[in-house]
This record gives sequence, C-alpha cells and structure tokens, in this order.
Amino acid sequence: MEFFNATGADEPQLVDLFERVFTVSEGAEEGGVIGRLVRNLMRDTPPEDIHIFTGFEKADLVGGAIFSRLAYADDPRQVFILSPMAVATEWQGKGVGQALLNHALTVLRSGGVDVAITYGDPAFYSKVGFKVLSEADAASPLPLSLPGGWIGQSLNGATLAPLRGRCTCVPALRDPSIW
Repeated sequence: MEFFNATGADEPQLVDLFERVFTVSEGAEEGGVIGRLVRNLMRDTPPEDIHIFTGFEKADLVGGAIFSRLAYADDPRQVFILSPMAVATEWQGKGVGQALLNHALTVLRSGGVDVAITYGDPAFYSKVGFKVLSEADAASPLPLSLPGGWIGQSLNGATLAPLRGRCTCVPALRDPSIW
C-alpha cells in the first residue's frame, strides 16, 4: 500500500470513494451528504487549513482521510480534526484504516500539528491513540449528537491539556447535521 497527499485533481475519485462507502454503510442520503462534504472541503478550504491523505493499492484508491483546522480562540496550539474518513468496503477489516491514520498522524506531527481530534467510534480510533474527550477538554464547534464520540490525542509528546476558548471549524464542517 502506498500513501499520498491528495490534490484538487483527486477530487472526483475521492468524492466517489466517500459516497460509495457511506452509501453502503449508512444509506444513499448519508452517502450524498458525505460526498458533498468532501467536495466542499476540497474546493472551499484554504490549503493551509486542510490535509488530505489517500491510500492506494496499485492504481486503486482504497482509503481517504481528511483533516481540517479547528481554531480555539484562546489557545495557540495547531489543532486539526479528522472528518471524514473512508476505507473502500472491500478493504475494510484489513488494517487499511489504521495504516492510513498512522501515516497521516506521523505527517501531521512532523508538520507541527499539536492535537488531532475526530468525532467517531472510540473503539476503532483508540487503536491509533485517540482517547475520549469531554467538552471541558476540547469544546466542539457545534453541538454533538453523540458526545462519547468526541475523541482526540496530543501529537507533540505533551499530555493533552484542555484546549482553551471557543472552537471554530472550516466552513464546510459548519453543517449541524454532520455533528
């Protein structure tokens, strides 16, 4: 498996991957929502506020992980949120997601990112170092429908001290339906 940083030229292939995966797992409506989210993230997010990682097996795109900036008003640390992530259905359960995330977290860490957060299944994401966060640890940019899924980790070697101040996210993530 090879890992890459995606570019705008990869948008159609990435949108298709995310739509297919989320349609299979959550239904056509959710597949459409996530496809639009990926398209909007790729088109509307400034390059310094987004990191897109892909995993390929030969010429086949088998996974994608998109991290975008979260800003905390009273905190200087660089924080990025993973949202969304997908692994092609036929590749799930084979370690692709963990390998892709380990690669992405290593790149983010070497690029000076201090904290990674996501909103997902703690059982899966704990395999790559994420731990459950409270709103006191890190405010979310919008209300969470499943607070137990708010998870994060320090990438700078320090214990994750609470992030201070109001949290804001990139425009594509400001849709309350995805929270």
